[in-house]
Amino acid sequence: MLLIRFLLISICILYIIRSLVRYLLPVLFESVVNKAQQQQYQQQQPKRPEGAIKVDYIPQGKKSTVPDSEGEFVDYEEVK
Repeated sequence: MLLIRFLLISICILYIIRSLVRYLLPVLFESVVNKAQQQQYQQQQPKRPEGAIKVDYIPQGKKSTVPDSEGEFVDYEEVK
């Protein structure tokens, strides 16, 4: 009698848990997906106000110490 009572209670508890999971898991999953989509959307939005202009500064490279009129110096070896 005790074994039958235990089995009935176990089956009822498992059935209730299964029913709750069937309805609650999709809602939980949907909320997680919506939250991830909102975070992705916020990352794609520009952080500066609309109409603002952004100018990237590109520094000029170092100028060579040899003037262009003198050309390049090329090392060479004398062959005998």
